[in-house]
Amino acid sequence: MDRIAGQKRAGSYLYPQIEPFDQRMMDVGDGHRIYVEQCGNPLGRPVIVLHGGPGGGCSPAMRRYFDPAHYRIILFDQRGCGRSRPHASVEANTTWHLVADVERIREALGIDQWIIFGGSWGATLALLYAEAHPRHVRHLVLRGVFLATRAELDWFYGGGAGAFWPERWQEFSAMVPEGERGDMIAAYHRRLFSGDTVVETRFARAWAAWENALASVESHGFGGEAPADYARAFARLENHYFSHGTFLEEDGQILRDLARLADTPGTIVQGRYDMICPPISAWKLAQGWPRARLRMIPVAGHALSEAGISEELMRVMDGLRDAQP
Repeated sequence: MDRIAGQKRAGSYLYPQIEPFDQRMMDVGDGHRIYVEQCGNPLGRPVIVLHGGPGGGCSPAMRRYFDPAHYRIILFDQRGCGRSRPHASVEANTTWHLVADVERIREALGIDQWIIFGGSWGATLALLYAEAHPRHVRHLVLRGVFLATRAELDWFYGGGAGAFWPERWQEFSAMVPEGERGDMIAAYHRRLFSGDTVVETRFARAWAAWENALASVESHGFGGEAPADYARAFARLENHYFSHGTFLEEDGQILRDLARLADTPGTIVQGRYDMICPPISAWKLAQGWPRARLRMIPVAGHALSEAGISEELMRVMDGLRDAQP
């Protein structure tokens, strides 16, 4: 498959790195300023990238899924993470603040319609934004679907995924007393918001390591030790959102409101062996969304960098590039 520079990296074809032509800190109120960047073609087809987490932040690698000659690529760090400030803050930081921030970015950049590209929590945010503002969404491209349901949280933090990775689950759960292990999200919440930076960082790294260890289908189960600042923002924000049921009106809200996407096309790219966001969520989403196409990748897990997932996302974005306006 041809690509600019004809390079194949890490088992998947990616466009060469490009630098932003616009970087700004946007004041979104509530004491928050978010980092927003644009790269590619200023006159190209707009696409906004929604990173995972909550709290993961965007990275330069995320630019490389889009033909820079044809796409106007927009990335931003959601409240409290990456280059946005204040760092690791959960004040005025809810799902609905983030949906409003995406819409502020669209208005500030003068965009009428754009493609939304999001994975994991980014897929959640993409769906909620699209259900709130369907007129402004040209196409949804989703990877590793998370519908923000209680069942999904119970799977990952209640022992479901731990049945496949018992040694890693034991490390994660052993961080708290046995009597608190019936609710790992609450148990970690007490430590991540203890007010003791040393304790918060230790538990943040354990929280991040559990997730990182299960991200790839080729994982050997070692999540590594994330940098303290990154881990603290990532873990605190994820835990804050999950402790509040991601601030949705009811469990299953995304599927409840799917009728709002009746005229919105979408493509779902899902790893068959995704241990973090099992494929049942992507399948349910596709079943209830007539204009969606589900592309199940047979030997892939959750990570954006998985070879099969990267290659399929490239095919999807090149197809949208070549589609008629």
